Amino acid sequence: MRHDHHHRTSTEKIEDEPSHHYEGDVDPHDEVVRLEALIEELAAKVKNCRKFILASRIATWGGGIVLFAMLVAAIRFDLGIMAAAVSALFGGIVVWGSNRSTANEAANEMAVAEADRTALITMINPRAIPQAHAAHGARPPNASIRAI
Repeated sequence: MRHDHHHRTSTEKIEDEPSHHYEGDVDPHDEVVRLEALIEELAAKVKNCRKFILASRIATWGGGIVLFAMLVAAIRFDLGIMAAAVSALFGGIVVWGSNRSTANEAANEMAVAEADRTALITMINPRAIPQAHAAHGARPPNASIRAI
């Protein structure tokens, strides 16, 4: 009797395999380098989004303050100024929300990439057994046996 259930083609996907299972042509060291570059790129994206969020907050508050000042007659009513204030208010809200969403997505992607990088580093260089336990030839309590 032949057991073909252990063999699969390269196009089949096993659903219960972890997403960070690396084998074949992918060198774990190269994958760590790729993930670190991705993390740096995502961090720059988050930083850039934060700059736009700050600018959009300033525009939103500025437009709102000008509109309020016109409402209470602190400044003279002018249709051009009012249009600019409304544009700043609504444009700031749109840019603020858009960049906040983009920053959140990039931060989530960065967290996944950092977790994958950590898993790869652990796979490449598992922690050594503590010296106190290794000297006596015993394992620490509740420790699993792992390759050194």
